[in-house]
Amino acid sequence: MPPGEFDTYAEPFAGGAALFFHLATQEKRCFRRAILCDRNADLVALYQAIQGKVQKLIDRVRSYQDEHMRREGEKRREHYYLIRDLDTSKMKPLDRAARLLFLNKTCFNGLWRVNASGRFNVPFGRYDKPKILDVDGLRAAHEALEGVHIVLDDYRKVTKDLREGDFAYFDPPYVPVSKTANFTAYAAGRFGDEDQADLAKELATLRKRGVRAMLSNASTDSTHALYRRHGLHLSTVPAPRAINSDPNKRGEVDELLVTTYELAPFAPTATRQRTAS
Repeated sequence: MPPGEFDTYAEPFAGGAALFFHLATQEKRCFRRAILCDRNADLVALYQAIQGKVQKLIDRVRSYQDEHMRREGEKRREHYYLIRDLDTSKMKPLDRAARLLFLNKTCFNGLWRVNASGRFNVPFGRYDKPKILDVDGLRAAHEALEGVHIVLDDYRKVTKDLREGDFAYFDPPYVPVSKTANFTAYAAGRFGDEDQADLAKELATLRKRGVRAMLSNASTDSTHALYRRHGLHLSTVPAPRAINSDPNKRGEVDELLVTTYELAPFAPTATRQRTAS
């Protein structure tokens, strides 16, 4: 968990923003303002739609759901690929947001992955009764996102303005633990070894500025060596892995937790879910 109270809470790799939503829905928030940032344009469009046009988003997703559920068998599969193959560059932000939710609930294992051109390429999930629309969840997210600054950009756009008294949580694409676990493509472009090294340097810079920051990554020899090199604090925590092509490999795995400050003794149970192959 984050350390106490702080002025600004930032997630420079927003993803599912699970930690943000956990903190934002507490009876008393531990931060004064919040920033969510990501390079995935569809994801940012979704957060902006939830924040500002939640009822229109609900209506649009409901239309996707109704059309999908009216179909059966192969016709449902065809509908999925019809939506998946839409050119998002020609879509309005609200339509991109609704499409993301539809695909997330109907694709294989709820995985979000794009190719080198930035196009979503996950196959059909073949669910009998997918819950595509969660009205209560969207309305709760709408309340949590009130007043939050949502940014489509590189993580440095956010970190450059953080100061002592702020807190940042980094959930970047993970260092692959095997050749088949290389899921670094959540947005156009890849997050490779040089990017991982730059991010470690960024955490070291934040520490010098007195910014409290926390980062999650795969627990490997290379990640331990990378962050230890910068004098950061390292812990290993268990986390559930619910997405895997091999059901026998689903369960708890160790993850690396890196902080710019020393953690109090604790035995955390991570609630995050990571993607693996």
